[in-house]
Amino acid sequence: MPDPADSRRAAAPRPPALVPPGTASARDGLRRGRLLSWPLLAGLVVTAALVALSLFVGVYDIFGGRDGSAMFGITRVPRTVALVLAGAAMAMSGLVMQQLAQNRFVEPTTTGTTEWAGLGLLLVLILAPGAPLLGKMAGAILTAFAGTAVFFLFLRRVSLRSSLIVPIVGIMLGAIVSAISTFLALSAGLMQTMGAWFLGSFSAALQGQYEPIWAVLVVVVAVFIAADRFTVAGLGQDIAANLGLHHGRIVLLGTGLIAAASGIVTVVVGNLPFLGLIVPNIVSLFRGDDLRSNLPWVCLLGIATVTACDLVGRLVVMPFEIPVATILSIVGAAVFVLLLLRRRRHG
Repeated sequence: MPDPADSRRAAAPRPPALVPPGTASARDGLRRGRLLSWPLLAGLVVTAALVALSLFVGVYDIFGGRDGSAMFGITRVPRTVALVLAGAAMAMSGLVMQQLAQNRFVEPTTTGTTEWAGLGLLLVLILAPGAPLLGKMAGAILTAFAGTAVFFLFLRRVSLRSSLIVPIVGIMLGAIVSAISTFLALSAGLMQTMGAWFLGSFSAALQGQYEPIWAVLVVVVAVFIAADRFTVAGLGQDIAANLGLHHGRIVLLGTGLIAAASGIVTVVVGNLPFLGLIVPNIVSLFRGDDLRSNLPWVCLLGIATVTACDLVGRLVVMPFEIPVATILSIVGAAVFVLLLLRRRRHG
């Protein structure tokens, strides 16, 4: 007579086996994720409407002005392109950082990455005042990479009991770097330059100056390609090794992409606080934590958020502007507090 316990064990559902990215099972899972759906198409339409509106909102009358068509190409198109690229890159950088750190409260603003990028930009201005824009970008990327690597190394070496401590540590590190930057800027007489960076405005995105931001398109494409590897790396070093992936190399790749996006956006636009925090968390609230299927949503919502904030900044006190970083700071701080309260309520 068969043992009832054996029958129960046989009938119990087995947990799904983890498979490396690229296998048939992984591809089936991606198809089930339904990357292209009617809600996504609706989001695409809304985002496209905001982008189109950005092209036609401004002080200068591009329809009735004598040089309207020229101003349209010099100011409106570059600004809108910068909004799209910066919004997508920084939102996706936040998603990658949260995946690698396995913490919903980290992003370039709450880990000190943007402060490190600003320090690199300042060092280039001090040591090589005549450096071209690419040189400034290289300095910002290198210091952002070093700062992000220090943060991930800290998480790897120190075991923190609460996930809420992680962003606090990152903010503290960022505050230290910001204090060093302020001291150097005061010593070199560059406080005005540092203040302009802190504002984070797209008003300087003009033809002939904004073009380097196209480089973040490489970051966006690379994140889409390596999405499955970032997902596996977020499961931990042991699981990644069991699936044949080198955990350290994946984290290094993610660190490089985050640093590249932060450095480029910092030099061309400035600081965009909390964007990488707001967008991934809103998307995960409605869609769960599937990184691959969430990427298009994060990309669209990042573009829509930055564009909407920029439009508000242009319209509220026209003919003047409120920097987009100011509006993002208000919205981002409110969302950050709500996420903390939600985390506390749900344990």
